[in-house]
Amino acid sequence: MTGRDWELVGAPNARDLGGLPTTDGRRVRAGRLLRTAALGRLTDDDLPVLGKLGVACVVDLRDADEQAVAPPNRLVGDPRRVHLPVYDAAHPVFTYVSAVLQGHDLDAYAELAREGMPGAMTAIYRWFVTGESARAGFGGAVRLAADDGNLPLLFHCSAGKDRTGWLSVVLLTALGVPEPAIRADYLRHNELTESLREVLLAAMTRRRPDLDPAVARPLLEVRPEYLDAAYDEVRRVHGTFEAYLRDGLGVTDEVRARLRAALLE
Repeated sequence: MTGRDWELVGAPNARDLGGLPTTDGRRVRAGRLLRTAALGRLTDDDLPVLGKLGVACVVDLRDADEQAVAPPNRLVGDPRRVHLPVYDAAHPVFTYVSAVLQGHDLDAYAELAREGMPGAMTAIYRWFVTGESARAGFGGAVRLAADDGNLPLLFHCSAGKDRTGWLSVVLLTALGVPEPAIRADYLRHNELTESLREVLLAAMTRRRPDLDPAVARPLLEVRPEYLDAAYDEVRRVHGTFEAYLRDGLGVTDEVRARLRAALLE
């Protein structure tokens, strides 16, 4: 199975990054890099599909507290499981987003609420570039992907859109995929999850009748300005993406060469 000839009902935004072109005329190998949402809601019919993908390593970017309140991942076989939490429980934006998702009282977040959820999301994307656990997690995931023994490698967070989305950006940029193709893959989340977003919004407003859907919707989408915020932070802190890979994530030239050898055709 390659490309989009497979799908997971319980993770509708799951996809293979294979086939994307690089600037030097090569392509990402199919069936090697798989991005998904958390796998706890996979259906019984999804499991044979996952089995055929032959996943060797699963990278989970969630915090332990996120894992604890979610259904456990449904996996096939015995893939290597690596926990690389990209989360900061002390970061006020993370706790604000969690409060919205879980229906908690938002009175303590009046200032963030005035800035709006899009502002909160762009703050998180900037943190992806500079946060300690973000740099450790994303850098560690790139090193795992450079080891052929971990391929196919499947990586996910909770919704499979923000942390998973930025890790996809990092991996694809390191492989030489041009930015327009990377952006197009990032934004595919919205079309793949359109019906699911409406279900989630309805559930959130039932839990909290006073919650304005317009407040929550930006949390369930990906938007160009979120990605722009991370790219801008890369330029502000490191100047270039190459320097971010090297100095921010510890991706050496040797790791990048192994990554390209393992993942490009």
